[in-house]
Amino acid sequence: MDQARQAVHQPARQRVHGPARGSPQGSEKPTFSELFTPKLVTVWREGYHLPQFKADVMSGLTVAIVALPLSMAIAIASGVTPERGLYTSIVGGFIISAFGGSRFQIGGPAGAFIVLVAATVARVGVDGLLLATMMAGVFLLAIGYLRLGTYIKFIPYPVTVGFTAGIAVIIFCGQIVELFGLTMPVREPGPFVPKLIALGEASGTINLAATSVAVLTMATIVFLKRWRPKWPSMLIAIGLASIVVALFALPAATIGTRYGGIPRSLQWPGLPPVSVDRMIEVLPDAVAFALLGAIESLLSAVVADGMTGRRHRSNCELVAQGFANIASALFGGICATGTIARTATNVRAGAHGPVSGMVHSAILLVLMLAAAPLASYIPLSALAGVLAVVCWNMVEKQAFATLLRASRGDALVLMATFLIVVFRDLTEGIVVGFALGSILFIDRMAKSVAVEAELAQDDVADGADGGRAYDSSEAVDADTVVYRISGAFFFGAASTVGSVLDRIADQRKNFILDCSAVPLFDSTAANVIESAARKASRAGVRFIISGASPRIRRMLINHGVKRPLVTYAASIRDARAQLAGKQEAEKPPLSG
Repeated sequence: MDQARQAVHQPARQRVHGPARGSPQGSEKPTFSELFTPKLVTVWREGYHLPQFKADVMSGLTVAIVALPLSMAIAIASGVTPERGLYTSIVGGFIISAFGGSRFQIGGPAGAFIVLVAATVARVGVDGLLLATMMAGVFLLAIGYLRLGTYIKFIPYPVTVGFTAGIAVIIFCGQIVELFGLTMPVREPGPFVPKLIALGEASGTINLAATSVAVLTMATIVFLKRWRPKWPSMLIAIGLASIVVALFALPAATIGTRYGGIPRSLQWPGLPPVSVDRMIEVLPDAVAFALLGAIESLLSAVVADGMTGRRHRSNCELVAQGFANIASALFGGICATGTIARTATNVRAGAHGPVSGMVHSAILLVLMLAAAPLASYIPLSALAGVLAVVCWNMVEKQAFATLLRASRGDALVLMATFLIVVFRDLTEGIVVGFALGSILFIDRMAKSVAVEAELAQDDVADGADGGRAYDSSEAVDADTVVYRISGAFFFGAASTVGSVLDRIADQRKNFILDCSAVPLFDSTAANVIESAARKASRAGVRFIISGASPRIRRMLINHGVKRPLVTYAASIRDARAQLAGKQEAEKPPLSG
């Protein structure tokens, strides 16, 4: 999974700017139907035949074999019964594939939700969890239809790496009880530090049989991944552990002894108890589910894009996630989202399109109906071993080390996100990490802005001046100063640029400010220019702004930077011509 994530970054950067300027795609905004057409329809329009269907069936079978133990393990770790994980993969996964904006997305319960779901169940019960999941689905629909999916993808990379690593640590700690078969005298605490203290106090109750089964499961998975990477290592490990426990009658807890097995049918759809007070009570959980689901799903879709060269529709994907969560809750499932590991497995298995994900859900349904009694023999320590391996794979170890060495700023964002997720809260970790990343970006952008005196004209080709004779009046004179701003001029750089302009705006009779190298300009920058222009006007200095784009001119005019304070010119040459009285000042665009 590390390689799958890392493979996406370079291709994604190459495609992020979209079509080239002047192309039809770049000049026209996509319509509503184009933005929200499911990829299933796109694949069908391209031509879908028997070879593609066979490829999707084989990849769907492969993913279903991987998803079967994972779905139950994630559900158990989340504090609910194992069949709820299967409901999520069957119902939610089918809808995500059928209506989503990604060709290869596989939906279902995700490890990233374990901590949030477990905390919600402990606080408001399963009915509250189902209501929060439905509300999260509604929020995801709103995010998608409001086309906010594009902005969710702006989360800095150090935040995603630190967040994922923090979740992995929390999930692993939550599996220690089952990994070692510990007996807890009281309910296991949720917060990290009290959890470690409680685990330490229960360390004398280690069950050697459960520990041996967990070690056997993890060793089998690791061995098969290296020896036979195409084999379903997790399912084989679970089967082997179940056989060992049954044959030797080991005293290890199983799904049957803990939960009485799993049902052989889907739950009939039904609404959980709904009331205004209850909705207010679970609102924070619903918001957290929606935000985390959006981030996890789009990150998974981006990974699939990087592996295949395709492009997903982010807002369409979020709409599908919304419908999937509503349907999953109606059928008794938990939060559904795009899953990175299963999506990457789907791509590697040769999937052609969304039919693969739909087949994966259908196969899971068949397996649940036909093989539910066998699930009773699965040891809980084996499922914990599966999640332990998942946690190890979740941590992007190489990326984590690289970011720590890259710069102090990136290391700060990474470690702040990681530590807050582990010791405080998932949502707080994302918010703090995003805020620190934004401040770091602002600081770097502000330092990239420069205000330089123009000491020489740019080189031009022979004849570029139309063959005009030399005019000595165009030479640089002692009464005129020319300064050029380069870089993004925004609130982060306003103080630096403003102090420079204050020093130079009253030194000469004529002041030319070239903005041709300014790609970004905000209202704070316009206010700085307005202050400098007023100061120059009081000092009797003529102020000319050259090279400003129509958008920048419009913003300046809206902030009062217009005649008689300043005049505008298309270039420095035109500004000098204005000073020499050879050219009229350009008419500024209408304000608006």
